[in-house]
Order: sequence, then structure tokens, then C-alpha cells
Amino acid sequence: MEQPPQPHQHWYTDVSYISVCATFYYLCSVLDGYSRFLVHWDLRESMTEADIEIILERTKERYPAFKPRMFSDNEPQFVAKDFKEFIRISGITHVRTSPYYPQSNGKIERWHKSLKGGCIHPGAPLPLEDARRLIKSYVEHYYNVRLNSAIGYITPKDMLARHQQEIQAERDRKLEAARQQRKNRRQCVA
Repeated sequence: MEQPPQPHQHWYTDVSYISVCATFYYLCSVLDGYSRFLVHWDLRESMTEADIEIILERTKERYPAFKPRMFSDNEPQFVAKDFKEFIRISGITHVRTSPYYPQSNGKIERWHKSLKGGCIHPGAPLPLEDARRLIKSYVEHYYNVRLNSAIGYITPKDMLARHQQEIQAERDRKLEAARQQRKNRRQCVA
């Protein structure tokens, strides 16, 4: 699947199971395909087709100007008749990935794997609200501070804001300044 040329053209969504205090909860995430920025997430006790609609409605409220192509797998919530009607009314184009081929939804699958490995540990003794706070803190760090190798070692937030050219230009200036300093030191030693 090709990389979209700008933010909010492709949104990837998926549901993942999170174990908190020996209870399974459902994490639904919506990820921008261009920047890998998590545009919305919610940890819920159920994950019906109506829950997915609520999550997508909240996402659309945050980004009302965009009508992206939304990619999902073929879970029952994403193929329900009412969900198809919701998508049509919302102006979103829905693309379902190939069955048994999680790589086609790999960006969001990778996010869920990172979250589970770095934030929520199975069986951790956390109440639901503590788990939500922990996930929120992890999301803020992951998308606003942590550099992402898949998008040129910048933060997803900077990529979403399309700051990558300024960041790369600043890196190039620093690299050239360091080269010049090394050259000057070599000349002083010689």
C-alpha cells in the first residue's frame, strides 16, 4: 500500500484486546497513515459496531475538514450493515484489508504491539481508569517526543504538522557545522 502524500488521507483503525486486572478491555485506535500520529483512541469495556461509530464520530469531531480513506480489518464491527451506513453518511471511504493478512494494516498493528510492549503489561494490577491514564501518558510521549524511525526520525506530531523539511534542514545545518568544526580542529593540530 502506498504512502499517502499528506496527512488525513488514510486513517488506519483496529481493535486490540488489553488485559487489565485479569479483565479484557478493548482498545480502538485510529492512526493517520501519513504521519503515524494517533488521531484518536479509546479503551472500552465493549466493542460493538455502535462503539466503533462513537469512536469514529469523536475522531471526525476533532478533524471535521477531512474525509479520509479508512482502512480496517474484517472484524464483525467493521462489516456490520449499520456500520456501512454510518460510513456512507460520514463521507468516509472504507477499505477492508485482506483476510489473514495483518501486514496490510501494519501501521496500526505496530502501534498496538508497541503499546502492549512498552506500556500495558498483561495481568498488570491496574484499575481501568489507571490504565487509561497510563495509556494517555504513553500516547503523549510516543507521538510528541519519541522519534519514529519509519518516518525519518521525527515525531509523528511534527510529521502531522508537516515540519519534516524544517527539521531536516536544521539537522543538515548542524551536521555541516560539526564537519566545519572538525576540519578547523584538524587544521589547528596540523
